[in-house]
Amino acid sequence: MTEIRCRLKEVGWPWLTSSFTPSRLESLTRMLSGSSSQNAPGFIGDRPLTPSSPLPFPSFVLADFFSAYLGAPGLGLQVALVAIWLAIVVAVAESLRRFAGAQPELVRKVVHMGTGNVILIAWLLQVPAWVGIGCSILFSGVTLLSYRFAILPDINNIGRKSLGTFFYAVSIGVLIALFWQNHPYYAALGILVMTWGDGLAALIGQRWGKHPYELWGMKKSWEGSLTMGLVSYIVSMMILLAVMGNSWAIWGVALAIALTAVLLEAFSKWGLDNLTVPLGSATIAFLLHPLTQSLS
Repeated sequence: MTEIRCRLKEVGWPWLTSSFTPSRLESLTRMLSGSSSQNAPGFIGDRPLTPSSPLPFPSFVLADFFSAYLGAPGLGLQVALVAIWLAIVVAVAESLRRFAGAQPELVRKVVHMGTGNVILIAWLLQVPAWVGIGCSILFSGVTLLSYRFAILPDINNIGRKSLGTFFYAVSIGVLIALFWQNHPYYAALGILVMTWGDGLAALIGQRWGKHPYELWGMKKSWEGSLTMGLVSYIVSMMILLAVMGNSWAIWGVALAIALTAVLLEAFSKWGLDNLTVPLGSATIAFLLHPLTQSLS
């Protein structure tokens, strides 16, 4: 217990030991001693630790803290918190449209980026996979109907042929189905690369893009593509560093993810980048994971 407190103090988490359950403390003790298996339960990362290795951010840290001090979040509370966040995003977007006279594209991107952050709330609260998949199916259906009946006119009205909103909803469900059980951080990485990278790339490209280029009839700008790469790199680095600790291999993997995201965004038509970018980014991160283990 003393060793655990010392290690948590080193990384700035000394207050968390009071919220750990006995089973979590046992798991943490095994990992700190280097005697745990590579897939020790309760940890986001599956990188074996020794007392001298960096302590990755465990998936249960904040969840256990909230459980100890605020009560364990049941499914109702989990759904309510997600719904509250989505309501805030919609309210901000609608306020920009009504009171600030924001352009439709800005309103769309506020919803685009704000909605994607719900994956962090779901990750923090450990929302069951079936909830995320169910919501993905529901909203995928709603977006398809909206293309015909204008249920979501402010989101779908972009002045070009695109199924981007539909693919957005589908990608979240696919990533949760693929990674949520054992590697939720890959799902979060893919979704956040899409939401922040693609969202900011579009806004900056339209506002400051002075060097255009064209692919398959799609007009792009080098400023937008550079933004896509930079934001994707930052998002990937933040997640991988938090999960796996710092190593030079992590920086290389993040670069590979960013380059993949830029290429997929540039070559995807009809809004398909909302599917190819998150799936491609998460897949590259997953496939290159053994590299981070062998070279770190």
